[in-house]
Amino acid sequence: MKTQIGITTLALTFALGGCASMTETQKGTAKGAAVGAGAGAVVGAVAGGKKGAVIGAVAGGAVGGVVGNVWSKRLEEQKRQMEEAAAGTGVAVTQTPDNRLKLDIPSDVSFDINRADIKPNFRPILDTFAKGLVENPNATVTVIGHTDSSGSDAINNPLSLNRAASTRDYLVTRGVAFNRIGIDGRGSREPLVANDTAANKAKNRRVEIFVAEPAPQN
Repeated sequence: MKTQIGITTLALTFALGGCASMTETQKGTAKGAAVGAGAGAVVGAVAGGKKGAVIGAVAGGAVGGVVGNVWSKRLEEQKRQMEEAAAGTGVAVTQTPDNRLKLDIPSDVSFDINRADIKPNFRPILDTFAKGLVENPNATVTVIGHTDSSGSDAINNPLSLNRAASTRDYLVTRGVAFNRIGIDGRGSREPLVANDTAANKAKNRRVEIFVAEPAPQN
C-alpha cells in the first residue's frame, strides 16, 4: 500500500506541478492520467504486490488520460454541427486527446487587433455553438483568449482575458448558464507559431473554446 501511495503522489505531483507550462489540453490529460495511475496502482497492489502496483499505475495512467471526460453522442453531434457552421471560416473543430470538443477560432473571425468586441462573422458560429450547449446541460465550457507578442504583458494579458469574457457573455445571452463557462487569458504566453511575421502573429491571436462532459463518478 505504501508503494501505491507513493506512485499516486508522484502522478499527482507531475500532473499538478507541470500545469504552469502546459496547454489546456495537456492539463486535462495529465490530471486524468494521475487519477488513472492512482486507481491502477490500488488494483495492481491488491492483485500483485509492489510489481502489480507499478504495472497497474502505468496501465491506469494510460487509460486515465482519456477517461476523465466522456466523448458522448451529444458531443459528437455538436462537433458535426460546428463543422457545418464553421465550414470555410478557418475555425478548426476537433476532438482533443482527453475527449473534449475544441474550437480554435482565428483572429480574422473573432476579434480585430487590440479589440475585445465580437466581430459580426463570429456571431453565427457562437449562435450554433450555444444551441448545442443548451441541448447538453451536463457539458462545461472553458474559453481561453490569446494574443500575439506585440505590446507588453500589461496590455496583452487583460486583452486576452477580455476576449474570453466577451465570448462567454455572448453565449450567456444565447441561453447558456453563466456558471457553466470558465474563462482564462493567456496573453502571448502560448503561441502556436513564432511571432516573426504578420501572418504568424495573426495565427497566434485566437480564441480557444473547450467543451467537456465529465465521466460519471461511481
